[in-house]
Amino acid sequence: MTTSTANPDKPAAASSAPFSNPFDAPARLWMRAAFLLAGAAQLITISALVSADPEPNTWAMLLLAVAPVFVVAAAAFTRAPVNMVAAVVALVVLVVGLVGAAAHTGWFFAPAIAALAVGAVKLWRERA
Repeated sequence: MTTSTANPDKPAAASSAPFSNPFDAPARLWMRAAFLLAGAAQLITISALVSADPEPNTWAMLLLAVAPVFVVAAAAFTRAPVNMVAAVVALVVLVVGLVGAAAHTGWFFAPAIAALAVGAVKLWRERA
């Protein structure tokens, strides 16, 4: 005898929303990935600034040492419409920092930029 956990007499509950938890949407998963990648790159940048052979303290290095995790966290963990604005601000901060510190640790933020861009596009499409 086999026992089934599903009751055939009861129909499955249909949800009107595609995701029961808005933080499990694909855009949010990409945003969380960008948050983790930006955090890792920010730690690398901070350690490069305080190492035995430190990188130069330029505006771009200081921007990448302070801002990325906060702006990407705002994009990843806030509700609409704030998260879309925060995603655009985070992309601007990361791209400007990458361009300014490309010779040093700026390229460590490239995966975070890619994940954030994909997340922002998916977030834009979910709204439409």
